[in-house]
Amino acid sequence: MHDLSPRPGDLEPIETASTDELRSLQLDRLRWSVHHAYENVPHYRASFDAAGVHPDDVKDLSDLAKLPFTAKADLRDNYPFGMFAVPRSDVSRVHASSGTTGKPTVVGYTRDDLDMWASVMARSIRAAGGRAGHMLHNAYGYGLFTGGLGAHGGAERLGCTVVPVSGGMTERQVQLIQDFQPDLIMVTPSYMLSVIDEMERQGVDPRSTSLKVGIFGAEPWTNDMRLEMEQRLDMHAVDIYGLSEVIGPGVASECVETKDGLHVWEDHFYPEIIDPFTGEVLPDGEEGELVFTSLTKQAMPIIRYRTRDLTRLLPGTARSMRRIEKITGRSDDMIILRGVNLFPTQIEELILRTPELSPHFQCVLDRTGNLDSLTVLVERRESAPLDVARTAGAELRRLVKASIGVTVGVDVVDPDTVERSVGKMRRIVDHRPKR
Repeated sequence: MHDLSPRPGDLEPIETASTDELRSLQLDRLRWSVHHAYENVPHYRASFDAAGVHPDDVKDLSDLAKLPFTAKADLRDNYPFGMFAVPRSDVSRVHASSGTTGKPTVVGYTRDDLDMWASVMARSIRAAGGRAGHMLHNAYGYGLFTGGLGAHGGAERLGCTVVPVSGGMTERQVQLIQDFQPDLIMVTPSYMLSVIDEMERQGVDPRSTSLKVGIFGAEPWTNDMRLEMEQRLDMHAVDIYGLSEVIGPGVASECVETKDGLHVWEDHFYPEIIDPFTGEVLPDGEEGELVFTSLTKQAMPIIRYRTRDLTRLLPGTARSMRRIEKITGRSDDMIILRGVNLFPTQIEELILRTPELSPHFQCVLDRTGNLDSLTVLVERRESAPLDVARTAGAELRRLVKASIGVTVGVDVVDPDTVERSVGKMRRIVDHRPKR
């Protein structure tokens, strides 16, 4: 594979700053961000007041632990623009993601926020081995999803030539990779495997392509999957992390020269690891739930946002900023299927809109080839003949695709077939092989 290690002068000074320099910058920015949130977002003023804390109480980075957490439910409760800290007229762009209630989680960006986002995304692509003049094939989805436009802005900032393909149309993806000869590809890892399969179906040797680096995110993936993609494509497979509530992609990125975890861009996003049950802050090196506080966001500052992602904070290596390990799972029951986030409660809501189907159901995850699949195992109601219930199952499948944006299977079964449970229902059954 190509040697894409950075040359002298490639990096921003902050990427190799001393810990003391970085912590001093973080504290100044944290104080500003906490005051900005408290003074301009009614939710934060109310939550701080209820906890008996004030922004002036933050005199050191460790004082962040005094402040209350922010959860996804807080964003939904303030739908659509209640979490914004600037007038709506100062918001240059809005993105959104779907949620369990049917209302999306809305995030906003000022012009300066978009500039910062492009900056950290450019830093991430460069860390992955991208350089000015490279051509980047962007197969993340465009639109309200932050992936496509987030990657696009960073690639242009770095000086890349961007091919905005978006997702889907796998045969065309292969054709454009062959014809345009891009150096980089950004896409979900599971879809990359589908593209590789399509190459082989067409008789194209994946190792013969021009691709030097794949930058994969939007869903968890393993080091085993990295090895498979690197072997099948003869390119570097590099991880990137982000979430819309914090900024989008570009919160953290692996460095191509080490591939040993994702360096958090701590000059803009302050990470904590907490015990997901007690909320206690854990020392670096211990596994727990990842929490982020934004340090520079204007339109929508986020204070101690619980990501529900499980990982550890580790010392810096290729950069002086700390790393997070690959995400090992989540502290809730969210399913990430081909880059789309969904919850069993979303499925439940749609089932309840289908009179022939019972609310007794399970989400069964499996892996077909290289792609994860989800089948909704749902009972018909006693009053519904099997043929009528199967028609309702087809309608449920259509509703899931229309409202959540992902294709699932639906298996309608007889009453009393789905397992019952005393206490919490086991909504998710995961049959995927562990790698």
